[in-house]
Amino acid sequence: MTRLSVEMLAADAPEPITSAGHAQLGIAVLAGIAVIVLLITKFKLHAFLSLTIGSLALGAFAGAPLDKAITSFTTGLGSTVAGVGVLIALGAILGKMLADSGGADQIVDTILAKANGRTMPWAMVLIASVIGLPLFFEVGVVLLIPVVLMVAKRGNYSLMRIGIPALAGLSVMHGLVPPHPGPLVAIDAVKANLGVTLALGVLVAIPTVIVAGPLFSRYAARWVDVPAPDRMVPQRASDQLERTPGFGATLATILLPVVLMLSKALVDIVIDDPTHTVQRTFDVIGSPLIALLAAVLVGIFTLLRPAGFAKERVSQLVEKGLAPIAGILLIVGAGGGFKQTLIDCGVGQMILDISKDWSIPALLLAWLIAVAIRLATGSATVATISAAGLVAPLAADMSTTHTALLVLAIGAGSLFFSHVNDAGFWLVKEYFGLSVGQTLKTWSVMETIISVVAGGVVLLLSLII
Repeated sequence: MTRLSVEMLAADAPEPITSAGHAQLGIAVLAGIAVIVLLITKFKLHAFLSLTIGSLALGAFAGAPLDKAITSFTTGLGSTVAGVGVLIALGAILGKMLADSGGADQIVDTILAKANGRTMPWAMVLIASVIGLPLFFEVGVVLLIPVVLMVAKRGNYSLMRIGIPALAGLSVMHGLVPPHPGPLVAIDAVKANLGVTLALGVLVAIPTVIVAGPLFSRYAARWVDVPAPDRMVPQRASDQLERTPGFGATLATILLPVVLMLSKALVDIVIDDPTHTVQRTFDVIGSPLIALLAAVLVGIFTLLRPAGFAKERVSQLVEKGLAPIAGILLIVGAGGGFKQTLIDCGVGQMILDISKDWSIPALLLAWLIAVAIRLATGSATVATISAAGLVAPLAADMSTTHTALLVLAIGAGSLFFSHVNDAGFWLVKEYFGLSVGQTLKTWSVMETIISVVAGGVVLLLSLII
């Protein structure tokens, strides 16, 4: 297992924009995070503005010149958006195509038709995991709510027995598997291999989602035994369409970018010759940009055309799919700015200096940092981005697989104990008609299980590979 060592102090580490000592830098980090937390929780300020102000506050507390702090922030924002902005946009378009064409309904209906009472929680976790691949967590929740309510009412199940597996599938994909924003940004920050991270992410996700989903839902249903709330179930897209795409075509479209990226990782391992024609070819078609772009283009013919979408409607759908992600892009970008400010202030180097004699594994340290920021800010994405910036120097001497595991350790930590400062907490509470206490006993505990199990699997893998 990779451990912190003096040799990790990379010679080409960024020059700090301040000469502050470790004590001042430590206080500056705590103050910067405190500003972000206070603005988000107390003053309900948008996360983009909070991260911007918090980044400048961090620079000021660290004694950095304001112009250099601004430069660090804008540089980090620009590089982050440049690295993942297009991927987030393509993922949003693919998710919109999946929802509006009725393709998601097709997958849901096909799997549910083959499930019985005992296997229904497993079917729900499978549905959520498949649909969660291209969709943001919030979009996935909204998309699956009608299905969860319908299944719970039709089968007379406890809402938690059906809802927890669905939420677990979505949450695990959101935190561990690219092309979701958090993992993508962490991959970019620590220079991890996307294909290897994707493959290991899926490997970590499988046991994690089983424990936190179908298995935990048994206990959650006992702790909070509530029926599906009597409310108007939102109309499904397929109810408004005369025809929908087939199950096989829909599933193939969703899995296409995953297959392409995994193929690239496999070719890289087998051939390991950057000049080889086959490897160069897969380096192109397996890059996340081309893989997602291919899925979007294929989706026009496999999802939209079979649903009867004319050319004009395709254009409108793309426009509507891009509109909601403006805020997400700004938050992710500002998180990247905060990360760069942390790096340029010398915080990453400070962590290495302080902890170089510790026996704590680097992966565990990354998990703990992500947990702390998650508890403080309530945002898994902010926790992932910030933690990735702090621990990026640890990846300097890591192998390809351990760098990927570092990303997954951060992602696992970013999901720890969602509570009242997390938008997802309130989203789940309101949609499922729960009290704050019931949400804590179900959703919050589920998130903690995901974080701990995933973190444990990552540490175990680091001993094996």
